[in-house]
Amino acid sequence: MSKLPKMMRGVWLTGHGDVDKLEFRNDIPVPQPGPYDVLIHVGAAAVNNTDLNTRTAWYSKEDGESSDASWAGEPIRFPRIQGADVCGRIVAVGKKIGKDRLDERVLVEPCIREAHGEKLKRPWYFGSECDGGFAEYTVIASCHAYKIKSNLSDIELASFPCSYSTAENLLTKVKVDAGDIVLVTGASGGVGSAAVQLAKARGAEVIAITSPSKSGEVLSIGASRTLARNDSVVKALGSQSIDVVIDLVGGDQWAELLDVLKPGGRYAVAGAIGGSLVEMDLRTLYLKDLSLFGCTVLEPKVFSNLIKNIEDGSISPVVAQTFPLEQIAQAQEVFAAKQHTGKIVLTVA
Repeated sequence: MSKLPKMMRGVWLTGHGDVDKLEFRNDIPVPQPGPYDVLIHVGAAAVNNTDLNTRTAWYSKEDGESSDASWAGEPIRFPRIQGADVCGRIVAVGKKIGKDRLDERVLVEPCIREAHGEKLKRPWYFGSECDGGFAEYTVIASCHAYKIKSNLSDIELASFPCSYSTAENLLTKVKVDAGDIVLVTGASGGVGSAAVQLAKARGAEVIAITSPSKSGEVLSIGASRTLARNDSVVKALGSQSIDVVIDLVGGDQWAELLDVLKPGGRYAVAGAIGGSLVEMDLRTLYLKDLSLFGCTVLEPKVFSNLIKNIEDGSISPVVAQTFPLEQIAQAQEVFAAKQHTGKIVLTVA
């Protein structure tokens, strides 16, 4: 630890609000690893919906309130360093962690089940309930820092952890398998493009919903067909034509997503960028024996399976644009405009 700096560059989220709540600083104390922790020198960190949702208090279910405006439904402690997607190298370890971990290149599992040497009653989200990767250094329990062997750059690797583990978790919960026909909404976003690749890798046929301008890019990563966002999926595909829906959008057309499911079909959701309040005819749910899954906490082995997929090359990074850490506000504004395909990544080291 003696060779490490005492202060670091990083971004504080100082409160709920607009991008003016993001404060770039050069004088943030370098965190110290606890007995069961590792200290990571961050190479790159990607932007996610949760960064914007937490900043704007979107998670709060009470208008004008922010007391439950975190991923886990708890108050955010400010200042907070956000950033769930991290690639870096271990530069220091706690006294209970073997020094053989030093200099390992790692990806951080964003769903945190252990902190301060203890199992958490409710999982945290990296960069929400604890400080994340929008800084030169970050601390995490050793068990959540996964060694990665890859020729991909830090920027490319940082595009994977949050989006791809979320997508893999969705597919795992609904047991997507070879031969399934899978409909993915929001297919040009980070999680959506990951779901397309990962479902294809499982041997499923993927139909993707995206904007016409991004159709070619989504087809190139594994979709067999695309639909426009405003298309009626029932008219385009026919009722009872889909085995699995992976939904990241919600919104006004939500009921149609259940209409296109076959009897015994499975629906999984991990986002609501098109609108969080939807209507459902309960008869559709019970007469078709549908299964609905809300997906947040990662299933066991999801992240280790993701690491294997990266190392064997069965999935590829989709990086739309990069920004230096100092330009985080601009990066989040570009992200919010939703004109990109894949991930927006911040260079840190």
